[in-house]
Amino acid sequence: MATPQQQALELIQTYYSTFNAGDRKAFLALLTDDVVHDINQGGAETGRAAFEAFLVRMDRCYREQVCDLVVFASEDGTRGAAEFFIEGEYLSTDEGLPPASGQRYRLRVGAFFDLLDGKVRRVTNYYNLEEWLKQVGAK
Repeated sequence: MATPQQQALELIQTYYSTFNAGDRKAFLALLTDDVVHDINQGGAETGRAAFEAFLVRMDRCYREQVCDLVVFASEDGTRGAAEFFIEGEYLSTDEGLPPASGQRYRLRVGAFFDLLDGKVRRVTNYYNLEEWLKQVGAK
């Protein structure tokens, strides 16, 4: 039987493999109903419906893949972290950001998780927005 730490590592890996596969239904099933999503340099959104709306916007504006993923988890399986690169293409102008014209980017990302009963209860993402702006030609 897998330890709580192994289960947490598997959950986080599944979170990203499901994201990469574009299976949003399976992805959303990995979240608790009251999931908290701390958005990079933004606010926090609560609930699976809010997360789904975020994904709809992201899928409209960006095409992204997680690469070079490394995951970590606490021994008790309640907390985890990931470091990876996001490789993407800026497809459609996102509100408040520079115009999109298919610009490609590659950014290092850190993510932190609270896990509960085999699901993601909180995810917090961090990346360098200034670097992204530079890569899409805004600076």
